[in-house]
Amino acid sequence: MTILADAAGTWTGANGFRLMPQDPFAESPATLTLATAAGGHLTTVAYTWAHPTDGPQQGLLALGAGEEPGTVTGLWSDSWHQQPASRVMPGTRREDGVVELEADYGGGWLWRIIIDATGATLQLRMDNVIPAEHATAEIAAGPYPAMLMTLRRS
Repeated sequence: MTILADAAGTWTGANGFRLMPQDPFAESPATLTLATAAGGHLTTVAYTWAHPTDGPQQGLLALGAGEEPGTVTGLWSDSWHQQPASRVMPGTRREDGVVELEADYGGGWLWRIIIDATGATLQLRMDNVIPAEHATAEIAAGPYPAMLMTLRRS
């Protein structure tokens, strides 16, 4: 199973970033290159974006088939979000081709990455998932998009 093979190529567009759910999105240009590797057994997703204060950033996600049918294993690193150590993220490939990965990054907080290349655009979405015990009257428990990249083929 080659993951996202139909989306291989170079993509350009925009990224929205916010730290907290009540923050407005800070927009920046974004690029993404998706390629298959290792004889089609891996897919790499290399992307760039810009943090509103810290400037240009880059990330890399390597995707491979998991042990069970329909599962995916990701290895992710990002110069702003996930560094210096990479994070292993288990996930699934839905029947419609959308890839969803998720990992706990401490204290029940989850990071979720969703890649949807099922339409004319490719969307790379990163959700922060707030645990119920950290919810407040202003900030609800559950996922909110922290990064939302929407791209078209270049």
